[in-house]
Amino acid sequence: MLNRKTSHFLGMRVQSELEHLSELRREAGKDRISARGSAARTRASVRTQSTAAAAAKADEDPGANLFPPPLPRPRICMWKYLDIHSMHQLEKTTSAEEMRQVLAELLELGCPEQSLRDAITLDLFCHALIFCRQQGFSLEQTSAACALLQDLHKACIATPLGNVEECYHYFTSVLFCHGVRRPPFSIDLFKEEQLLALEDYVVNTYFRHFKLYKYVFTPQVRLDLSLTYMGLQPPKLWPESETEKEASKEVEEQAVTPQEEELETVAPPEPEPSHVHILRAYIKTQMNKELEELQQLVEEQLKASEERLSSKLTALERPFQLPPGKGKSKTK
Repeated sequence: MLNRKTSHFLGMRVQSELEHLSELRREAGKDRISARGSAARTRASVRTQSTAAAAAKADEDPGANLFPPPLPRPRICMWKYLDIHSMHQLEKTTSAEEMRQVLAELLELGCPEQSLRDAITLDLFCHALIFCRQQGFSLEQTSAACALLQDLHKACIATPLGNVEECYHYFTSVLFCHGVRRPPFSIDLFKEEQLLALEDYVVNTYFRHFKLYKYVFTPQVRLDLSLTYMGLQPPKLWPESETEKEASKEVEEQAVTPQEEELETVAPPEPEPSHVHILRAYIKTQMNKELEELQQLVEEQLKASEERLSSKLTALERPFQLPPGKGKSKTK
């Protein structure tokens, strides 16, 4: 009887210990998962902070945006901006004004009558659609031509710096993506004659006015140039003493009469600081040296030209003499 109770008690104890161990393992697993999650969140926060710091550094760095941004890779752009439903809406239009209204809604242009940029963009795509109708392009070809022009326009206005060569290379690459059958990189959407016609149209209408589009759609670039001379300390502001401040306050408080204004004399100019005087003297000596060298060079050139002219004059002033033997008659 004791053995049964003892075994039963031992069994209950072992089971309780096993349950306790399983609970400890679960808690340990939960702690590991939470630790991993916190570590992942910490990494993500560190990445976001580093990215934000890099972006702020790029914004603060004045030389970060000196070069134009890289252009995207050329890809197939059929149905990219104008899908099949949009092309059906444009196909139903019968006049240029109706086409402009539908195109303004599809391109989400606010108010072309008030915005100069929206009006220019609308004119660009309206004339492109008219060209596609004249060439007899299909809906797929018209959509691809408009998307190609839109991508080219985005590449142009991405930077105020000059990138006409890069934009032309990008345009020709995208154009060939729609003229050669090489899936999935390119398709034969246009024929050779259509490709040449589209290229001539874009070159004559967009690339001829490339700088005008860039002037309207990009901010103006101004050069802020500052020079620093080696060996000279930057100018320092001389702090005013307390006595000078009190004297200036007293002068401001006192009213100046007209007679006193007449009796006032012109104050002598303040002496320049030592570093400004040294810089002025250095610039003056360098200018004088350059002027002396330039004057010497001009005098040498004038002297050489005078010598050439005098030699030509002396040659012209000599009497014409026949060569010996030609003036004598031959005697037999």
